[in-house]
Amino acid sequence: PGFQRRGVGRRLMLEIEQTARANGVTVLTVPSSVTAEPFYSRLGFRPVRDSFHGDERTIIMER
Repeated sequence: PGFQRRGVGRRLMLEIEQTARANGVTVLTVPSSVTAEPFYSRLGFRPVRDSFHGDERTIIMER
């Protein structure tokens, strides 16, 4: 929590995106917790489906 809202996650995702593009990946898919959905939404990801592991909901997001 002490490192939240400092741009670390955004920078990590930028590196992942650049590496994916360099390797021909055209669609990124992330399994998001409910609490992380706004973060991924700000990065341009959109929810495509829900997945459940027991009672825990995971939102599958793509961009």
